[in-house]
Amino acid sequence: MNPVRLGYLYGLGAYLLWGFFPIYLKLLRPAGPVEILAHRIVWSVLFVALLLAALRNIGFLYALARRPRTLAGIVAAAALIAVNWGTYIHGVNSDRVVETALGYFINPLVVVLLGVFVLRERLRPAQWAALGVGAAAVAVLTVDYGRPPYLALTLAFSFAGYGLVKKRLGLPAAEGLFVESAVLALPALVYLGWLAGQGRATFGHVSAGHTALLVLAGAATAIPLLLFAGAANRLPLSSLGMLQYLAPILQLGCGVLIFHEPMPPARLAGFALVWVALMVFTADALRHGRRTRVAARAAAPVTVAPR
Repeated sequence: MNPVRLGYLYGLGAYLLWGFFPIYLKLLRPAGPVEILAHRIVWSVLFVALLLAALRNIGFLYALARRPRTLAGIVAAAALIAVNWGTYIHGVNSDRVVETALGYFINPLVVVLLGVFVLRERLRPAQWAALGVGAAAVAVLTVDYGRPPYLALTLAFSFAGYGLVKKRLGLPAAEGLFVESAVLALPALVYLGWLAGQGRATFGHVSAGHTALLVLAGAATAIPLLLFAGAANRLPLSSLGMLQYLAPILQLGCGVLIFHEPMPPARLAGFALVWVALMVFTADALRHGRRTRVAARAAAPVTVAPR
């Protein structure tokens, strides 16, 4: 199959799974958010370890052990993804799926913001305009909710920070997920042991189906990430950037159409401003990418075949 077509299939698979993930998380109740998070971590470690063993790719751990700065970065990435996962699970199971979708809509704008303050990047005027509209959207939603949309902002900043750390680490998807989950596995196991000791664990006490769904949380975490890595290796960044909006659109649909969460006019207006900001941001990115490609072709040396 054509690599680009395969990349689109991988990308669609990843974002479809992420988009419908709230439905899966709802099925894990009556387990609490922290218990779900702990199971997600533990079973992710086991799932990815089995995958790496099947691929005979465990040797990377020895090289990683001799790179303390990389290990420190992995600990930071693990902490950020734990915050992101935990916040998302809490949002879904407290009937705030719409607000979780908002977090992933504004994530690209937060990535740009981190580029300014952390990487000292200079923004183009359209990017500043997109950030301004995004800030107005947050203000409108603050009025609507009666508070800042803390959950959405936590999701956006934690995932953007995670992406920044991951970009600097440069680890492949499976290896990175394994080490990050392994860092979190010990506190997760301690929590699950404490929960069982208190007689408050749901694992093994609700139904066989519920227990199986908790075990499968590891695969449900790892598979979309691996599909995303496959897409990222085959697609241009602009194509991948367009696909990323599929997940929050589906999450928003789940919140409004399946779980019947409210969408009053003021909230809809806030979302509309976010979408305007994303359209400005995406159009500018596509235009800049096209200009960069044209400039690169113009600067490329012309080779003349020998006679």
